[in-house]
Amino acid sequence: MNEDIIAPKHKVRGLVLLSGGLDSTLAICVLREQGVEVTALCFVSPFFDDRKARQATDRLGIALLSENFSEAILGLLRAPKHGFGAGMNPCIDCHTAMLRRAGEIMQRDGYDFIATGEVLDQRPMSQRRKSLDVVANESGWAERIVRPLSALLLPESAPEREGLIDRSRLRALSGRNRKPQFALAVQYGITDYPTPAGGCRLTEPNYVARLRELVAHEGLDDRRGIDRLRLGRHFRLASGTRIMIGRNAADNAAIEADAQPGERVIRADAGPGPTGLVPAGASSEDVETAAAFVVRYGDLRSEAPGSVCVMTVGGGQEHMTVSPIAEKLVENCRIK
Repeated sequence: MNEDIIAPKHKVRGLVLLSGGLDSTLAICVLREQGVEVTALCFVSPFFDDRKARQATDRLGIALLSENFSEAILGLLRAPKHGFGAGMNPCIDCHTAMLRRAGEIMQRDGYDFIATGEVLDQRPMSQRRKSLDVVANESGWAERIVRPLSALLLPESAPEREGLIDRSRLRALSGRNRKPQFALAVQYGITDYPTPAGGCRLTEPNYVARLRELVAHEGLDDRRGIDRLRLGRHFRLASGTRIMIGRNAADNAAIEADAQPGERVIRADAGPGPTGLVPAGASSEDVETAAAFVVRYGDLRSEAPGSVCVMTVGGGQEHMTVSPIAEKLVENCRIK
């Protein structure tokens, strides 16, 4: 890290929104270079988590606040004022809500300003100048928001006018070319950072297809169903029942750990293979069909019938022998 830190007239405290990506990490470095005491703030929900942010703050040696954003983002998905991006990502409304909450924390805990790692014109929906202005104004904290990486291309913020931050030492980055960020990373000694890919599942086409399908049948109030979308393979049976089949050992373990009373967990009796999950109240026909999926995806990949164990969470278990489901039926039932 660059150790050329100036001493402010008093200890200035900044609350920086951190995803864990390179841009927000660099924003922290630019501010710390001026002696700002930085705390990172990360929002968590079914669609994004704080793992990368925790890794980044561990490397930087700063504190991290993790804020539950689940109810807010689910509310925005129902009716985003500014619409969606390419997927189901209500970016403008989401960023507005995050900055509104960040401002409340800033005021409550005595920080001097909020900062983000946004770069002007880097993202077509949320980082155009008009979008940045909308987000800032609708958050209610426009004057206390600093965007260190593009500050010299934006109007002067209150913390700059007040002398809390030296505007001349902020940056003028813009556009989608990330070479300037890579150069800054070298300057600050940052060598370990994630690729520029999103991090929000609401921008991932396959995940969005699953979510839209879930919303169409169970709705956004099915929080457990939403949490499970990241796991396994998902199928909608002709009856309307939705089942899950694990893809690997990690999926299998997660599915079993999350199984709820009355749900059925299905495993092959012999040899390794996937774990299946059938919701409580499913018919015996649906349970048998799910067992046929487990046999189809078993490691043996045989057309011969296979034996499985069906365990009811909080109840008993039974064994059944079923033929693997036909590949054509698999494709008819598959959710992305």
